[in-house]
Amino acid sequence: MKNVETYSLSNGVKIPKLALGTWFIANEDAAEAVRNAAKLGYRHFDTAQAYENEAGVGEGARTCGIKREDLFVTSKVAAEHKTYESAAQSIDQTLKTMGLDYLDLMIIHSPQPWVDVNTSENRYFAENKEVWRALEDAYKAGKVRAIGVSNFLKEDIDNLYDSAEIKPMVNQVLCHISNTPKDLIDYCQNKGIVMEAYSPVAHGEILKNPEIKKMADQYGVTVPQLCIRYDLQLGMVVLPKTANPEHMRSNAQVDFVISDEDMKTLMSMDHIKDYGEFGFFPVFGGKMK
Repeated sequence: MKNVETYSLSNGVKIPKLALGTWFIANEDAAEAVRNAAKLGYRHFDTAQAYENEAGVGEGARTCGIKREDLFVTSKVAAEHKTYESAAQSIDQTLKTMGLDYLDLMIIHSPQPWVDVNTSENRYFAENKEVWRALEDAYKAGKVRAIGVSNFLKEDIDNLYDSAEIKPMVNQVLCHISNTPKDLIDYCQNKGIVMEAYSPVAHGEILKNPEIKKMADQYGVTVPQLCIRYDLQLGMVVLPKTANPEHMRSNAQVDFVISDEDMKTLMSMDHIKDYGEFGFFPVFGGKMK
């Protein structure tokens, strides 16, 4: 199963290729979602300070019956934290909230505060260096086993990479059929940065596409399975979100191969411009992810 296969981060830490995303899973439901996923073989769980469900995810990790060292737990420094002090304090608070001694991965949720995403040219270069310094110190202190970023463009990566004592290990971005930032993926992977794909079914919009459904039928799989496999074949960690155990089970059943020709077809699909209730995502995320 793909959920127990791993990639190696630049520091040698193993990261499972398939994770349970928890965006929009209520805190009171998160623990049970994690426990159900763990029973099905999931070992990687992704949350964030902004999701307001860290307590539930942490409870699930503590009570799922799997040894802590066999789990991989990720959280994210909220996009609004743009000072060393506030970022460092937030990391400590996340550990306290989740009831964990350490996190496996902590990442900067966005280079810009959410209020400025898609509305400002300010990339907060100086501020992100301060947040990164807080992550480096947390890493050195053993509070986190790996550190990275999310929604970072090439210039945001370069801003940190050139001066960082510890280089970013992960960049988590919106990536799905019809919206694949291939140049950024290649750029980061060439630097040894593992790429992660959130919202692999485009917040459900891909389910409306008859061409993608036709190809999924040709492979004898569901549309979500085709989408997850697509991102895996790009060499990415994939984070489908669901609280439904049957969907969790189905999402992990991706032991098939999309042909090179079909991969090219899927990569060239018309770009999704409207994500419905989730807003307009010109690159990665116009609203909180």
